[in-house]
Amino acid sequence: MIRISTIFIAICMVLVAASLGLLLYAVAGISGTESAIVALTALTFLILYNAVSMRLRDRSDVGGQIADLSRGTADLARQVAEFGRRLATIEARIASSNSANSDRIQSVVGEINELGGLVRQLATTVSAHEDLMAGNAPVSAPAPVARQEPDAPLDLMATFEEERPAAPAPAPPPMRPAAPAIQTQTANPVQTANGRNQTQLLATLRNATDENRIDIFLQPMVSLPQRKVRFYEAVTRLRDERDQLVAAEEFISIAEASGLIGRIDNMVMLRCVQVLRRLMVRNKEVGVFCNVAASTLGNSTTFAQYLDFLEANRALAPSLVLEFKQSTFRNLGPAETENLAALAQRGFRFSIDHVTDLRIEPRELADRGVRFIKVPASLLLDPRQASASDIHPSDLSDLLGRFGIDLIAERIEGERAVIDLLDYDVRFGQGFLFAPPRPLRPEGSSATAAPNQAQDIQGSNGSGISSSGATSAASAPQRVTGNAALARRI
Repeated sequence: MIRISTIFIAICMVLVAASLGLLLYAVAGISGTESAIVALTALTFLILYNAVSMRLRDRSDVGGQIADLSRGTADLARQVAEFGRRLATIEARIASSNSANSDRIQSVVGEINELGGLVRQLATTVSAHEDLMAGNAPVSAPAPVARQEPDAPLDLMATFEEERPAAPAPAPPPMRPAAPAIQTQTANPVQTANGRNQTQLLATLRNATDENRIDIFLQPMVSLPQRKVRFYEAVTRLRDERDQLVAAEEFISIAEASGLIGRIDNMVMLRCVQVLRRLMVRNKEVGVFCNVAASTLGNSTTFAQYLDFLEANRALAPSLVLEFKQSTFRNLGPAETENLAALAQRGFRFSIDHVTDLRIEPRELADRGVRFIKVPASLLLDPRQASASDIHPSDLSDLLGRFGIDLIAERIEGERAVIDLLDYDVRFGQGFLFAPPRPLRPEGSSATAAPNQAQDIQGSNGSGISSSGATSAASAPQRVTGNAALARRI
């Protein structure tokens, strides 16, 4: 839009040119045509002069604006350069920090690898020492024992304050070659059936059941290789009139034949629930394995009472694992299958022990609710199993894991077995190497748990045997297991 000043200037130029033409025509006597030409020429010069002056003025204004823009651009460039310098400084600090952290991590990883190598060498040395001591230990006749002190009780509240299970307790001696699948007991032996006939044992069993002298011992199951307690197995023990312990495998067959096994299983389950509630006060992730006999599963009357009790304690189902023998699962009848399904519907998980071979169908077991399988370490490490079973023992853990079943290696007695089992990717272990079965400390007792002076039999109802007397060769295995415990603490 044309400015008002420009219009005013144009009008003035036209008036000046017209005035000049009229003046020449009137005063000088020039003709009208010549006067018009002179006026038009003057108007043209005025227009040119105005245009040139305006162009010069605009150029000065544009020059000033360009100078301001140049100064602003220079300031912006300076700020960008400052930001670039700061960013480069930050990147340099991050790079140096990453380099320092990488160096530290590499050094720590190197130290850990070196420490792992040293521990592995130490474990190998201790294992070789154990084998040497076991091979050279003299065997003498068992000395008569009038009465042995009971095992040191297990303090459930103090258990989780220790990172390793039963660290102060000495581990048991290694297995004898004549019976590799059975764990022996060399100290604090329990009274066996050798000193009483079946009639006396049945009377003792009835009295113990009526007088509530059925006790449970706890043996921890640890994670490998961390050796942290993850579960406990409840092992049944019977106390006779003289408070001597009778192992489960000595009376289990008589209890099944006499029909007392149902009452015993109910009493054991009650103790397991009480123990589990005490354990969960300190650790919500702990679990307890409780053994169930096949006759209990097949007896409708006994199982109805059993199921009612479990239904009342259904909230503990994620932490309470019911354990059956492998033979029980292979010989399930219609009633047993229905009762097993009733337990699975209530959220209880199952475990299989007393495994005698590796012919396992993980899909079928997982559909039935099995989540754990306990296999003896000697069976897993037996090279003959590779040809006798459909799968190599080293692949068993991965196969079971695909169906949500965890493999537990039981009856572990030496460090060498632990090293071999780690190569098989076994996640859990159980055995005298970690801790023997121990009785419960009475609730509310403040005394600390003393080192266990006895080594009990391992497993569930009916697993393993117990020795009838302490032998004079027990001192040599104790020295060996003390070294093994020292190696574990290192």
